[in-house]
Amino acid sequence: MNTNNTLESKLIMQGIHIELTESLKNAIRDKFAVLLRHNEFIIRINVRLHQDQTMGNEHHYQATAQIEIGGPDLIATADGKDAYVVLDDLVGKLDQLLERRHGRRKDKRNHPQEIELDAPIPKTD
Repeated sequence: MNTNNTLESKLIMQGIHIELTESLKNAIRDKFAVLLRHNEFIIRINVRLHQDQTMGNEHHYQATAQIEIGGPDLIATADGKDAYVVLDDLVGKLDQLLERRHGRRKDKRNHPQEIELDAPIPKTD
């Protein structure tokens, strides 16, 4: 299966008050492809890059990403003055969330809790 087609179908990019140029789109594809390679259970990643227009001559960017995965979705936000740095920070935060989630699931799988019942379990002969 072609990984580029898989990436295109799983990655949704949106620009709010900003036109996503080809270089921004390529940066988003490259940076978020790492997350898809780390975890094959990701259904979809929705990335929104927002440019704040009230900052005067300075640009201020805020990026939000939502990873749709089995269980609760993972959501992270980053902001700053450079769009590419903001996207790097966002990928780092999402990678930490995925790693923490994987560790918790692995811990539950390797250390199951005993179930205590109020009534005795009947024995069969």
